[in-house]
Amino acid sequence: MSTVAVLRLPLSVDLGGFVKLLQRMQVPHRVSEEAGEQVLWVPDSISEDVRVLYQRFPAGDPDQQLDIPEQTPVTRPSFVQQVRHSPVTALVLLASIIVGAVTLLGENLQAMSWLTFLPFHVMGEYIQFTPFADTMASGQWWRLVTPMLIHFGILHLAMNGMWYWELGRRIEVRQGSINLLGLTLLFSLVSNYAQYAYGGPGLFGGLSGVLYGLLGHCWIFQLLSPNPAYRLPRGVLVMMLVWLVLCLSGLVSMIGFGEIANAAHVGGLVIGCLTGLLGGLYSRRKSSI
Repeated sequence: MSTVAVLRLPLSVDLGGFVKLLQRMQVPHRVSEEAGEQVLWVPDSISEDVRVLYQRFPAGDPDQQLDIPEQTPVTRPSFVQQVRHSPVTALVLLASIIVGAVTLLGENLQAMSWLTFLPFHVMGEYIQFTPFADTMASGQWWRLVTPMLIHFGILHLAMNGMWYWELGRRIEVRQGSINLLGLTLLFSLVSNYAQYAYGGPGLFGGLSGVLYGLLGHCWIFQLLSPNPAYRLPRGVLVMMLVWLVLCLSGLVSMIGFGEIANAAHVGGLVIGCLTGLLGGLYSRRKSSI
């Protein structure tokens, strides 16, 4: 495995925090001193990734305080620092909050009709949807993903927002903002279409399909290419999978939680496991070169 010098820095620069980040991410590396400089060596296959990582987190990532003993005091990053390190995560949540305010959390049907999977018109006590083929033919492609921003009630928005903040930041730190954005849009598209294909035209929305995609991605990625950023507490994984089973059983709807977009949850989980499989295999292959 050939290595290259990815960084050459003066001895006065503190590289300790970044080296700890590489250790936590299990990135092969070594540091040497040459001609009054400290040189960071990594495998050639991941040199560009490490260079980009240093540009984003030269002092190490404060969110990666995962392997520090409990007795060691840890300074948690401020909310502003967390937002700066996770801009896509923050923007998706901000967009969800804005849409929630404009649509009155599902009460303003006129505003919501611009973002639903299919456009619709209210006719008395009935809702008439435009056929999917006509919707796509008219160029309204944004509808494939925008239902993820619609939420029905403050609890729906709060719960989805909390889990997106937790899972989205993990992926954004590990794989970058562009990858998180791409995965979010992909998971939204697949989960929304799955719900439409299974349940037909209807009013559905929320980030939950995306969340199950993120969960599946982190879960399978971590199994194939272990990394602290994707190390989910076992209780979290079990809880979300148990919740999925309860939703599929119909019990959650029976006790008053309303209709659940089960197909969106399953579709998100399946595509998330697939991207986690591909990403984990690619990451493991890069590490072994």
